[in-house]
Amino acid sequence: MTGITTIGIIGAGQMGGGIAQVAAVAGFKVVVCDASPDALRRCEDQHRKRLAREVEKQRLKQDEMDRAISHLSYAQSIDMLKGAQVVIEAIVEDASVKKQLFAKLAAMFTHGEVLASNTSSISITEIAAATGPAAGRVIGMHFFNPVPVMKLVEVIKGLQTAPETTERVTALAKAMGKIPIPANDRPGFVSNRVLMPFINEAFYAWMEGVADPAAIDEIMKLGCNLPMGPLRLADFIGLDTCAHIMNVLADGLNSERYRPCPLLRQLVAAGRVGEKGGRGVYDYSQK
Repeated sequence: MTGITTIGIIGAGQMGGGIAQVAAVAGFKVVVCDASPDALRRCEDQHRKRLAREVEKQRLKQDEMDRAISHLSYAQSIDMLKGAQVVIEAIVEDASVKKQLFAKLAAMFTHGEVLASNTSSISITEIAAATGPAAGRVIGMHFFNPVPVMKLVEVIKGLQTAPETTERVTALAKAMGKIPIPANDRPGFVSNRVLMPFINEAFYAWMEGVADPAAIDEIMKLGCNLPMGPLRLADFIGLDTCAHIMNVLADGLNSERYRPCPLLRQLVAAGRVGEKGGRGVYDYSQK
């Protein structure tokens, strides 16, 4: 499969941990890198718990779980990623931070390795520009949360992404049991270009008193056959993340209609960022 045996994951959070789990189950050796030892410990603990749950539910055999765990290792230094044929970045959704990281990766990986970003909205062309001559090896590989469950991977080509890079990432996604679908490098790509205005409009409906949050979510669930309503989904994604993506859309598309609803901005300012923070649109403090 195009010579890929080892994958480096930068970021031990929810997305990075999920990508690492799926890759390990698929048979790849995986090194998860994060500067925080606490984050790495949590990630390793979650891997063991989630894989054990898969065995309990008979979706994995015990030997498959043991093999996946043996394929996972954890490191604080990105120097430990040397030897990987693909590096997938899953860090904070901040263009300047990502560009600094990719410039460093381009200097480290000089033998044709693929440098992929799990960004949900930031321009791949912009990230690649920070890598100089390595720009042809930079690509977007946008997984969806929860990664072990969601099948889609948006594959985003930057302006300079080489065809062989796209081919290798497409084959890798398939080998990981995912369905890769191409999207062009435009703000928000396809998924968030469509999803975020939908979520934003739900906040406007709430702010303007059209209905309360529970009613908005139930109407959209039953009326559109969705697994969860837009406000509950926003909590799941993270209200701060939603607001950030909407600002990326507004700036990238030069249109104020994509700006986050004032009520959404207010909730974020109050620290109500969603499920991960214990409260967002809904209260998760007892969860």
